[in-house]
Amino acid sequence: MRLLVVSQYFWPENFRVNELVAELVTRGHEVTVLTGRPNYPDGKIFEAYKADPASFAEYAGATVVRVPMRPRGKGRIRLALNYLSFVFWATLLGPWLLRGRPFDSIFVFATSPVTAALPAMLLRRIKRAPLALWVLDLWPETLCAVGVVRSPMLLRWVGVLVSFIYRRCDRILVQSKAFFPNIEHWAGDASRAEYCPNWVEKMYEQGAASAPAEPAAEVRAHMGKFNVMFAGNIGDAQDFPAILDAADLLRERGDVRWLVVGDGRAMDWVRAEIDRRGLQESVVLLGRHAPERMPEFFCAAGALLVSLRADPVFAMTIPGKVQTYLASGVPLLGMLDGEGARVIEEAGAGLVCPSGDGHLLAQRVEQLLQLTEDERGEMGRRGQAYCRREFGREMLITRLEGTLSDMAEDEDRRSTVAA
Repeated sequence: MRLLVVSQYFWPENFRVNELVAELVTRGHEVTVLTGRPNYPDGKIFEAYKADPASFAEYAGATVVRVPMRPRGKGRIRLALNYLSFVFWATLLGPWLLRGRPFDSIFVFATSPVTAALPAMLLRRIKRAPLALWVLDLWPETLCAVGVVRSPMLLRWVGVLVSFIYRRCDRILVQSKAFFPNIEHWAGDASRAEYCPNWVEKMYEQGAASAPAEPAAEVRAHMGKFNVMFAGNIGDAQDFPAILDAADLLRERGDVRWLVVGDGRAMDWVRAEIDRRGLQESVVLLGRHAPERMPEFFCAAGALLVSLRADPVFAMTIPGKVQTYLASGVPLLGMLDGEGARVIEEAGAGLVCPSGDGHLLAQRVEQLLQLTEDERGEMGRRGQAYCRREFGREMLITRLEGTLSDMAEDEDRRSTVAA
């Protein structure tokens, strides 16, 4: 197939869409990516890209077409301008930059912002190719949950935009089964919606099957402790106030460490709060590291922590790190509601508590400590087995490939009948 992937985020930024593109090329498809200039997560255009943009015009055999885009920077206004600039330039320049290139299907990677689908909708009409939208964040609900938009009137208008987008997609793929009612509300029905969860990325899937990694140099000083490790984005949604409440309650336990691997918009607050509470000995900030190094960090963890703030939209979400954690073979600690908690409990891969409950999170840590090493190891093995069954990379990408192929065949049949 000749496939067009539209995504505001792409390599050298780190997102699952990179792996999807590489795998589709490996399977013999001709893939073109329409994206912007790389600037996530720091909000600054990557120096390597600025020095030599031409070297980023091809990835794993796929052609990468980039449009101008304002970097995200910091603050809500700059973030909004970042979103709008991609829509503007991809809509204005995309058809010209992709002129003469036919496509069988168009796929949109729709983590926030969902507005990345707008240029794809225009290209759908111009190229006469069906459009699949992979919904990873629910708009407008996510905007309200993270406090980016507070105006009820503006949220209503975003809802109108979301409805406009959903109703013009041939397929709507959702990362959580709990998304279906939301899709039905905004799209008018859920007949075009399909379940497509995040898969385990190749580096973690391969790591789970190979010999254990050597612990990273950054964590060796903490070996011998029970390390509760958080890895990923550090933002408002991850509810670090409640995590630090749990660390505060366990501060007298010399055998527990909280290791934080990652960075994000809330990092300055977290650092200041650790100092204010005097938690420097209990909570260790290890900074952001390359994704391929994560197995070196995970192998030093007694438990891997996933958390989301209490909010209905977050309860419908399965955080992408859940699949990654499950593949590691390390027990999970979940401080979250809904689908994410269901997956951990259904897998028998760890312990959970409600979102925002730092007191109960501290108790869950102590419960894990009371288990034997073999019992915790069995939790990890159950998680790996569940992960292979429900979130296997090969299975899910094959399913997605089939959806794109079916869309192309349906479009061919419609074109033949119309002729």
